[in-house]
Amino acid sequence: MEITKNAVAGTVESSDIMITVDPNESAEITIELESSVEKQFGRQIREVIQTTLKKMGVTAAKVTAVDKGALNCTIEARTITAIHRSTGQEAYNWEEIDSWNV
Repeated sequence: MEITKNAVAGTVESSDIMITVDPNESAEITIELESSVEKQFGRQIREVIQTTLKKMGVTAAKVTAVDKGALNCTIEARTITAIHRSTGQEAYNWEEIDSWNV
């Protein structure tokens, strides 16, 4: 899946995460994370984002995440939504996504 434009999903409210996805010309995934709990959960947050990108077939993207204590399921949902928005995809196969178990 190719990221073609900037897209955002989520908020900076408590217990949420704002995911911004941009195209990356260097054919790699970069993740920039800002979180008050980065020392405790930064690795896990990055892993959920990375795994979600991989399962959706994204190989090049710049991801910026501003976390306010989101759970893994919220991180995954926001990442999926941002990817769909950035690719212009309008059809979702939620059954397939639900079976990932990130």
